[in-house]
Amino acid sequence: MHLGAAITTSIRKQQLVSKVRCFSVISPKTSSENESPIHHDLFKSGQKLGSFKVGDSTFYSLIENFAKTCDLSSLEEVFNQMKHEKRVFIEKNFILVFKAYGKARNSSKALDLFDKMWVEYQCRPTVRSFNTVINAVIQEGNFDKALEFYVSVVVQSKQVSPNVLTYNLILKVLCKLGLIDRAIDSFREMPFKKCTPDVFTYCTLMDGLCKEDRIDEAVCLLDEMQVEGCFPSAVTFNVLINGLCKKGDLARASKVVDNMLLKGCVPNEVTYNTLIHGLCLKGKLDKAVSLLDKMVCDKRVPNDVTYSTIINGLVKLGRTGDGASVLVSMEERGYKVNPYVYSTLISGFFKEKMPDEALNMWKEMISKGCKPNIILYGALIDGLCREMKPDEALDVLIEMEKTGCKPNAFVYSSLMKGYFDTSNVDKALDVWEQAKANDFVQNEVCYSVLINGLCNNGKLTEALTVWDNILSKGYKPDVIAYSSLIHGLCNNGSVEEGLKLFNQMLCLGSGFEPDIVTYNILFNGLCKNGCISNAIDLLNCMLDRGCDPDLVTCNIFLKTLKEQVNCLEDGSEFLEELVVRLYKRKRIAGACKIIEVMLQKYVVPKTSTWEIVIREVCKPKKIRAAIDRCWNNLYVQ
Repeated sequence: MHLGAAITTSIRKQQLVSKVRCFSVISPKTSSENESPIHHDLFKSGQKLGSFKVGDSTFYSLIENFAKTCDLSSLEEVFNQMKHEKRVFIEKNFILVFKAYGKARNSSKALDLFDKMWVEYQCRPTVRSFNTVINAVIQEGNFDKALEFYVSVVVQSKQVSPNVLTYNLILKVLCKLGLIDRAIDSFREMPFKKCTPDVFTYCTLMDGLCKEDRIDEAVCLLDEMQVEGCFPSAVTFNVLINGLCKKGDLARASKVVDNMLLKGCVPNEVTYNTLIHGLCLKGKLDKAVSLLDKMVCDKRVPNDVTYSTIINGLVKLGRTGDGASVLVSMEERGYKVNPYVYSTLISGFFKEKMPDEALNMWKEMISKGCKPNIILYGALIDGLCREMKPDEALDVLIEMEKTGCKPNAFVYSSLMKGYFDTSNVDKALDVWEQAKANDFVQNEVCYSVLINGLCNNGKLTEALTVWDNILSKGYKPDVIAYSSLIHGLCNNGSVEEGLKLFNQMLCLGSGFEPDIVTYNILFNGLCKNGCISNAIDLLNCMLDRGCDPDLVTCNIFLKTLKEQVNCLEDGSEFLEELVVRLYKRKRIAGACKIIEVMLQKYVVPKTSTWEIVIREVCKPKKIRAAIDRCWNNLYVQ
């Protein structure tokens, strides 16, 4: 009898599975809009077996299939049907649906369903459900909402007890929000919750510390990690190496690599790429190339990121020709060059006044079947405008539009600047009208180029009209736009109006802080008008706001003092006073720059001036930094 019952049950299950297959594969795209993907007769008169009914597994199969295809409407229909028939809900069903909502970037529905789990569906959520939902919210980038959800469920109502994954997720959220101290507090409470941090926990917190420029704490965390018996992975070391390289501390980065090798972790491609990028940022391209050779010797295959990093670094140093040689090596190794590498090289050749090489690079790129995109077209148009050939750049723009590539604000700005630089104001304004037609006029770069071009071409009235237009539409001009208009006003003799605009700039807050260019424009205008005392007051204001003078600043004041007082000693005293003021404000780098200016002008600083600067530069920490720089220069032989 037992064997017969088992056979009967097996036959029923096979029939049920065949029916599930018939209905679970129906796609809402192929069925009519009014047709339900679920056949209701399939679930009637189910025989009860314990806490489940025959047919519950059918619902579960449907949920799994619809979740895989992210068919959210069908999932909701299945849930409504189950609720109507008082079927049993299990947590696995909800987790599948939460993941589907996450894939569909619809975390709000996942949060809503989580709230209904116990109240409407009598399924008590565990930490697994919570982790799935908060991960969906994080993947959507809604970190504030994720933190609010965590506080509500875990901290306040204590609906679930967090596990290691929960802490890893919330640490990620806190680090993304810049709440690094709260992240450390959460990390420290883990042992009290009987959660042992894993390698991902340490990596997340170390990455957050590095991004907040708290490298020393991140390094200490690596030591603590090893004491606690959690062995770091290559990813862990790479996080630290990346943070140190971005800070420019290559000496300590090399020590971390040594530690990595001692712990049996072999540097991988990411390690090498990070070090190469750090060397390029510091301008140590020869050492970067040497490290590339070492990478190959260690049987670590360079990828397109490695080569692109070196090419970009060479271009920034004005060695675009060497970058082109690396490009050849890259292609010989079988790597397909991406458009960004070509755009970097083309821009580099134009900036180095090598237009023929840039155009040859463009032709070579086309011959190799690389289809130009907006970045490449932008590099070519900007380069031609730098060569004072805006008409040729306009031809490229027309060709670009024919291929279906729509220009962006950068392209229009480059073309406008090209025409302004060749004093062709009418054509520049035609490009502006074209930008307006394509809805790019709200871009602050376009406005800055327009105002600067009009001011430089003596069209101050038109520039002021544009300025009023910007303000009336609610746009906020950037620092460049402010500086351009201030420059135009000062050149026109309206220094007072320029100062009013400058004061407006100060009132706007930190995002509109004047730079040294803005200050120098006003210094020049005030000194030309004989308002030296006002210029000195402005200089004091500049120092108080943390902006250091440069060579142009010094030249403006020295020239004025010489013309007004006709005495070189007054100029030397002025520079000596600048050094002292900067020193008192703990701005040693700025004070050293003024010393350099004095030496360039053959003005010998006083013994007392030398003393205060040398005393500060030769502090133990400074000496340690100098030694580290020496080791850094010797690193990567």
